[in-house]
Amino acid sequence: MNIKQVSQETQISKDTLRYWEKVGLITDVSRNSSGYRDYTEQQLQQIEYVKCMRAAGISIEALLEYTKLSQQGSETLAIRKQILIAQRKQIVAQLKHFQTMLELLDKKIEKITG
Repeated sequence: MNIKQVSQETQISKDTLRYWEKVGLITDVSRNSSGYRDYTEQQLQQIEYVKCMRAAGISIEALLEYTKLSQQGSETLAIRKQILIAQRKQIVAQLKHFQTMLELLDKKIEKITG
């Protein structure tokens, strides 16, 4: 699958896909005989993983660290777990913040509508 097709299917810009590949979040993308990127199912799974983690607010830096550790094998499981726990804590904090904002908006709406 070429980069245009992947971009359309995943709703990720071609520039972002190229960047993710450049920094190592998408690995082993081969090129066809014309020199164009040829994405496999494995790369599509990597893209969906990165997309999901980015949507959860996880930084590129944390994803890169996690990805590099994953490539080193099972001896890095403890470190990877700590990265995920730290990211989870950040998401929980964000959820609490959003819940507070939602409650404030609900109060404002209630005041207006009586």
